[in-house]
Amino acid sequence: MEKKKWVVAAKIPGELQAELIRGLLEAHEIKVYLAVEGAARAIGITIGSLGEVDVMVPEEQLDDALEIIKSYHAGEFEDS
Repeated sequence: MEKKKWVVAAKIPGELQAELIRGLLEAHEIKVYLAVEGAARAIGITIGSLGEVDVMVPEEQLDDALEIIKSYHAGEFEDS
């Protein structure tokens, strides 16, 4: 079985926001892995670059993930 290559689709400030992005991507059938710096998670840092979460997706789904994230940041998923 061939291993998937995971790539960073976005760097999100904080785990809560990253979980929202994860849910949105998974709703669009995109596999997601959230990567948090080990030390940051251990001591609970959520500010600055140490609080960033890498939203990882399979390389073959990167373009779709980027479009969805772009639409999210543009407010296209907000209720009217």
